[in-house]
Amino acid sequence: MPSFKDLRIVFFGTPDFAVASLDALVKAGANVVTVVTAPDKPAGRGMQLQAPAVKQYALEHHLPVMQPEKLKNPEFIEQLRALQADLHIVVAFRMLPELVWNMPPLGTINVHASLLPQYRGAAPINWAIINGETETGVTTFKLKHEIDTGNILLQSKVAILPGDNIGSLYARLMEEGGKLLVTTVQGFADGMLKELSQNEVEESELKHAPKIFKEHTHIDWNKSVVAVHNLIRGLSPIPAAYTSLQGKTLKIYQSHYESASHGKEPGSYDTDGKNYLRFAATDGWLYADELQLEGKKRMPVTEFLRGFRA
Repeated sequence: MPSFKDLRIVFFGTPDFAVASLDALVKAGANVVTVVTAPDKPAGRGMQLQAPAVKQYALEHHLPVMQPEKLKNPEFIEQLRALQADLHIVVAFRMLPELVWNMPPLGTINVHASLLPQYRGAAPINWAIINGETETGVTTFKLKHEIDTGNILLQSKVAILPGDNIGSLYARLMEEGGKLLVTTVQGFADGMLKELSQNEVEESELKHAPKIFKEHTHIDWNKSVVAVHNLIRGLSPIPAAYTSLQGKTLKIYQSHYESASHGKEPGSYDTDGKNYLRFAATDGWLYADELQLEGKKRMPVTEFLRGFRA
């Protein structure tokens, strides 16, 4: 088995979540022979071509970059095979064909932002907060056919704090994922890793993490006030939970709540015109602390209320 610094690694990733893992590998002295990322895409007002975050990092650190449109392209496959990688690593990337993930002798490992087998899917960080979890983590595992079902290598737990939203938890899991990945690759080099089948992990009920669509972001005021608050946390800052106010879309980014009997219609609102705007859920009031009305900028509720007529 090659040593940690001799293992030939091809890294697959696209957004900033993947950059943290790539950076951890580079700083640990790993031998990343090539980075594979998505093609540049038009972005911004001018729709100028913009490189993915992983490509930007790779170029800054003089790492070779490949940007295939199609992962089954014969030319790309031959280029990949010629690299003679010992290990492929994929973090926040599209689904790999078996031809790619089964190519290196040590296989392909993935960093997933949950404690598998819980929260398999595209949005594990969002759903952990939305469901009111107090703990999540990161998992390294071996890729196989079914998404997020391969053998577990290592896991690291991370607390979900009451003040966390998707932004803050994402940042902590991103850093933790990089650390765990380095430990995992070191374990491969030392021959110390033991794979654990996800079927051997006893769980009473599996919770899933499907991709977030617009219907998931609409606030249902017929739910408990805690459930509404957790939805807002789990979708802030992007894409943000929304409701309607005077016929316009209102996004809520920060909130707090009060459990109370109020006798009001769920979804109805109340305000003092100065300090608070609150909405009735089934068992309490949800206070919108930071919000954005359709056509306006995002702002604190006190600023919003200065121009609002109830």
